[in-house]
Amino acid sequence: MQVLVLYYSKGGNTRKLAERIGEGIESIPGAKALLKSTQEVTKEDFLNSAGVIAGSPVYFGAMAWDLKRVFDEYVVIRKKMENKIGAAFATSGDASGGKETTMMSIVQCLLIYGMMVVGDPMDATGHYGVACVGAPDEKTSENGRKLGRRVAELCKKLGS
Repeated sequence: MQVLVLYYSKGGNTRKLAERIGEGIESIPGAKALLKSTQEVTKEDFLNSAGVIAGSPVYFGAMAWDLKRVFDEYVVIRKKMENKIGAAFATSGDASGGKETTMMSIVQCLLIYGMMVVGDPMDATGHYGVACVGAPDEKTSENGRKLGRRVAELCKKLGS
């Protein structure tokens, strides 16, 4: 069972958080993390994944244009994404940099794709997803792993 971790990362911090999320996915037996940047992802990656965890740095309080481009271009497959698990993550350059609004802009796309959206688990922050300022520190890294595990566990339950 595969979970797509889709991200746009200009400076590398969002990619680093994506990697931590991927570690959490792969901690679940039988789960495989497929990490893809917005420049690498294909429609088949979406279709062949039981879940999608999408992330972006904050750009004016919303996701980066290139992540939005992917959601816009792949809208033709959205009905085939129905009932898969979706989640979001974000990074910013400032503590009040719009991480929650960025995650909500991603969540809107996942909902329009018909996905079942989850936030991070209660033993992380229990909110919209995982977010950090700059590079993920150890606490954020662990929360990223927890989000990856949660999504993989739910995908596995739905698949059985």
